[in-house]
Amino acid sequence: MPIAVETFFLDPTFEGTLQQQIQQMVAGGILSGRFRPGEKLPSSRKLALHLGVSRITVTLAYNELMADDYLSSAGRSGYFVSENAPEPPQISPRSSSDTVDWSRAIGNRFSGSLQISKPLDWRKYKYPFIYGQVDPALFDRQNWRLCALRALGQRDFDSLTADQVDRDDPQLLEFIARNTLPRRGILANSDEILITVGAQNALWLAAQVLLTQRRTAAHEDPCYPGLRSILHQSRCHRIEVPVDGDGLPPDLVPPETDVVFTTPSHQCPTASTMPVARRKELLRRASQDDFLIVEDDYEFEMSFLKPPSPALKSLDEDGRVIYVGSFSKSLFPGLRLGYLVGPAPFIREARALRSAVLRHPPGHMQRTAAYFLSLGHYDALVRRLRNAFHDRRRIMDSAFDEYGLTVAGVGAFGGSSYWMRAPDGIDTKELAERLRDKSVLIEPGAAFCERDQREYKHYRLAYSSIGAGRISPGVALIAKEIEHMLR
Repeated sequence: MPIAVETFFLDPTFEGTLQQQIQQMVAGGILSGRFRPGEKLPSSRKLALHLGVSRITVTLAYNELMADDYLSSAGRSGYFVSENAPEPPQISPRSSSDTVDWSRAIGNRFSGSLQISKPLDWRKYKYPFIYGQVDPALFDRQNWRLCALRALGQRDFDSLTADQVDRDDPQLLEFIARNTLPRRGILANSDEILITVGAQNALWLAAQVLLTQRRTAAHEDPCYPGLRSILHQSRCHRIEVPVDGDGLPPDLVPPETDVVFTTPSHQCPTASTMPVARRKELLRRASQDDFLIVEDDYEFEMSFLKPPSPALKSLDEDGRVIYVGSFSKSLFPGLRLGYLVGPAPFIREARALRSAVLRHPPGHMQRTAAYFLSLGHYDALVRRLRNAFHDRRRIMDSAFDEYGLTVAGVGAFGGSSYWMRAPDGIDTKELAERLRDKSVLIEPGAAFCERDQREYKHYRLAYSSIGAGRISPGVALIAKEIEHMLR
């Protein structure tokens, strides 16, 4: 990579010759690590013209640096930082913030919450039972690439380059309104839909619009760790509602609740599904006690065992349910595209907040997704995922039976993960650390649970990121490690 000529400038206060100053600039860049071995320097002609000095001055400086092995020459190809140049010293530069008392300067703290740990190099592990990552063998790269190229065309120039202020891609909105939502029994106009940067952004927007320090939010326990962080940051009053085999029990929601956050179709992380009768009871309670409901309807597409239950919002006759959906779960997590659906007054405020923070999600990504969805590629991908996940789930079930692992929760309609329970005396955080050394990745339950007596007993095993042929050997290693820890 060539070093830009603009990185060089003369200091009029420098005490010494121009040649010495040029030598010092180049040597300083190498010693600081800004110029790295093999990088090409500007030609003597270009640098001389840029600095306003004679070319011979630059040439002499370069020759001196070559003599000291800072630079090397490749004939007509020019000058390069030498592979034998001195390495930058391993000294951390003093931060300009050292004099600031950040414990006092920071007004609001957002770090420190317990989150799911996923190593960036998870693909290097032989048995990655981790949730929400893309299996490259299943993703439709070719058609996604073609849709992305189409969205770069002249016809879509405005969607790619224009600042849409607070508006969303009309093609994506139309597909969601006419295809995605009706599959969940939901009808909505364009002013009742907002595109978000993933489901987590949708949950954050909902919390910011609906909650204050004086309001109370009830959420499931265990629950999605990102939601707990969002509610903690909103400074609202939080109430944890323990879930059972049918999800959130409506009778445990306190009457003083203002907003309930729930995952009725596929509880996170236990994978339990709320029966229709309980959904209706939750809506009745919402009307009776005058609270709102935020429904996170993640993974409804992965229903390969039997059709999914209708969304909670599809049963809502009072406009009390705010619906959160996401394409990032079924396409790929890096897409960061989700959507909020709710009454127009709520969406208007969420849109204004989103505009103040990030304007709108990238136009090119929205239009690419719109093409991928409308051309049928998305449905084809979902069918492929369902078939693959159905096969992997069958193998998981057989492996659990063979090696004696205990399932605590499993999706009745499908999904891509199991909620597991370890035997008494097993700390699943320690179990995860031991298994990692054996190239096995699991997700300990501490990040999902808040109560001390439960947080280390459970763990999650996902099958979306692991090939079918590696499932049984991976489960065998988990069972073997548990047996070893129990001795």
